[in-house]
Amino acid sequence: MLNILVLFMLFLKRETIAQTNSEVLKLNLLKSEIIKMDSLLFDVAFNQCDAGAFKKIIADDVEFYDDRSGLNISKANEIKSLEAKCARPEKLTRKLNSCVIDKLGDFGAVQVGEHTFYSNGIPEGTGKFIHIWERKENEWKLKRIVSYEHRPYKK
Repeated sequence: MLNILVLFMLFLKRETIAQTNSEVLKLNLLKSEIIKMDSLLFDVAFNQCDAGAFKKIIADDVEFYDDRSGLNISKANEIKSLEAKCARPEKLTRKLNSCVIDKLGDFGAVQVGEHTFYSNGIPEGTGKFIHIWERKENEWKLKRIVSYEHRPYKK
């Protein structure tokens, strides 16, 4: 009887490890997908002023909460904001400092992070953000944005 109990416990442990490994692999894949989307959003759309890429990434019903300007619920206004930024004489860019990513059930993912903004390559300020990413079929859309704690850059 003891042998059967030991075998059963070993089987359960093996199943638990297999599930845990599978969950870790899924979470790692999710993280790499969101980092890729972050790169497309900022390294391509924001930093290189690619409004076409920006349009593809943000959801039609985007909500953008900002500690400086309040709430924007217009995709068109977000696109205009990007275009206005890109029309400025100084080149404003963003670099991701750090972030954590986790799944939101079957809906998508949450990304919480901090970034630094540069003007003509010189650090100007930092900010924190929360991004809610929605997966529709095999496509990621940035659904909700919370941008807060904007501060001047401290050396």
